[in-house]
Amino acid sequence: MRGVPKGASGCQRNPLGSGKERFGRCSRLLKADDFKTVFSRPRKSVDDCFTVLACANTQKHPRLGLAIAKRQVRSAVARNRIKRVIRESFRRHQSLLPALDIVVLARRGTEAKGNAELFRSLQGHWSRLGRRCAG
Repeated sequence: MRGVPKGASGCQRNPLGSGKERFGRCSRLLKADDFKTVFSRPRKSVDDCFTVLACANTQKHPRLGLAIAKRQVRSAVARNRIKRVIRESFRRHQSLLPALDIVVLARRGTEAKGNAELFRSLQGHWSRLGRRCAG
């Protein structure tokens, strides 16, 4: 990363949640081991659109991983739309979440839902996970 000293995370997070949150590299689950950790000991939040798995992390901020299976959402266009909606919702709500590693899985039929319904579903997941994992 340019301009960031070696060893620094480079994660720029606004603690006041002024709407200028970013979804940078430090906000993502990047390694297979991170995903394995979440899958091995998850806290679940499930509705008709998504299954959201979460576990505490050692960072000071939440991180997001996406697992949108081709088996659940056949069209690549639909998968990409769903991923964009999830990332945007996470970006807007990350200042309200505790330090969690989160993996979002799409359920069958999610591609038929509109963006507004997906945002509502995700907002419910973020608030449930925030309450359950705050301690």
